[in-house]
Amino acid sequence: MTQRTPTLYIPHGGGPCFFMEWTMGPRDTWDRMAVWLKGLAGSLGFRPDAVLVISAHWEEPEFTVTSAANPPLYYDYYGFPEHTYDLRYDAPGSPELAEDVRGLLAEAGIASRADATRGFDHGVFVPFKLIYPDADIPIVQLSLKAGLDPKAHLAAGRAIAKLRDRNIVIVGSGSSFHNLALFMRGGTELSEAFDSGLTDAATAPNPAARDGKLIRWAEIPAARVAHPREEHLIPLMIAAGAAGDDPGRRIYADHVMGAAMSAYQFGS
Repeated sequence: MTQRTPTLYIPHGGGPCFFMEWTMGPRDTWDRMAVWLKGLAGSLGFRPDAVLVISAHWEEPEFTVTSAANPPLYYDYYGFPEHTYDLRYDAPGSPELAEDVRGLLAEAGIASRADATRGFDHGVFVPFKLIYPDADIPIVQLSLKAGLDPKAHLAAGRAIAKLRDRNIVIVGSGSSFHNLALFMRGGTELSEAFDSGLTDAATAPNPAARDGKLIRWAEIPAARVAHPREEHLIPLMIAAGAAGDDPGRRIYADHVMGAAMSAYQFGS
């Protein structure tokens, strides 16, 4: 492949929601998102050589990469049916890609470390069981950095952007709305206000404007309603930082349990 790969920010659902009978609301609550995730690989139009995933569910004092050749799974959800703790997603890791990520971060003056024991959390294996069900594409996971500073994560994205020239896809996995207390409790208008402002930021016409709006994400109407804590939003910053001059566009929009949710792609 000669073109740069796109970068993505996707929702990963609620726990193992796509692989169980949902009882915390209508049974079809996650069906549309599942269909969209299943079609995502086809919409890209190419098969990547590897994927780097930034999940909302991993924070470290320094940016950290999984470096195992065959990472296990980390079932970091609680209170779900027993069979959801037997889910498998045996995608290979890539120690080589992990080292390359660290090298690019180091070139930008960003400290990092490798973790050879940590497995893929559900922000990785749950959506990717739908995106690439054969589990035959190497995946490396990159953590968030403690403090969740948007500037630091935009900078990390810029540092690793060269991976896009190697047929590697960078994916931020989170949720554009993540207030568990408001799901199904009348938060629709507030979630729509934030979703509109976030889409305006992610699709800003030039990278400087985009970065500025994303750095100031907390000024978007209803921002702290949508994200009482922003760990599910920050993966977007790495995807946007790695986008360079490529514009962003919304590729998914839906209401889930009464809340507006979106996904974004940068580049074609």
